[in-house]
Amino acid sequence: MSSRSRIEWTETTWNPTTGCDRVSAGCDHCYALTLAKRLKAMGSDKYQADGDPRTSGPGFGVTTHPTALHEPFRWKQPRLVFVNSMSDLFHAKVPIEFIRQVFDVMAATPQHTYQILTKRARRLRRLVPDLTWPDNVWIGVSVESIDVTDRIDELRTVPAAIRFLSCEPLLGPLPNLDLTGIHWVIVGGESGPHARPTNPAWVTDIRDQCQQADVPFFFKQWGGRTPKAGGRQLDGRTWDELPIRNIGMAVKSRDAV
Repeated sequence: MSSRSRIEWTETTWNPTTGCDRVSAGCDHCYALTLAKRLKAMGSDKYQADGDPRTSGPGFGVTTHPTALHEPFRWKQPRLVFVNSMSDLFHAKVPIEFIRQVFDVMAATPQHTYQILTKRARRLRRLVPDLTWPDNVWIGVSVESIDVTDRIDELRTVPAAIRFLSCEPLLGPLPNLDLTGIHWVIVGGESGPHARPTNPAWVTDIRDQCQQADVPFFFKQWGGRTPKAGGRQLDGRTWDELPIRNIGMAVKSRDAV
């Protein structure tokens, strides 16, 4: 089932797939992996397949859920939907046929706005010709450190209405970002018992680059032991900018700063 989300930049999460594998430093303290282990112990049907212990864990084996494809049709009001908060739609173990079905559902429910985030930017680029790209689908890549900025170049090739970066957890500086063709940037510090600290200078530099490039900037959190431990303010204010010019009904209640 979908659920109302506590993630500041979305409203609802929808998980037609679950499970993943760690691929870069941003995955080291994955909240979804920890949560999947707990959900398996609770008997949740979606989280009974185990992943490779070297890269995944209990309840976190990549699994598709065809019954979840019906959920968006049941929502009465338009929503801003984060697709696969507990997985990566472009993981190599997700069949292209199932990815097409997910895109078909999104195209058939234009009242909703969908946000997809991936670390598998290469597969995303390779599948571009095999998918249709409805205007209500946003595509983003995780860019947690300078050694994965090549994901931005892959993202730029995708004909999505909105292309965005999620610099979370931000693990180092990201100077001289090429924001050409990028419509939104999210930044956030890591949270959890082993959270790695985020330097304020890294955040302000990205914010300044976004302002110079006229790209909306969203600061999610400083992080710490809990997501709210460090608060959300940067330079005395919150930064909740959205690519509002292209957004649908789902976030009319949210005010871009």
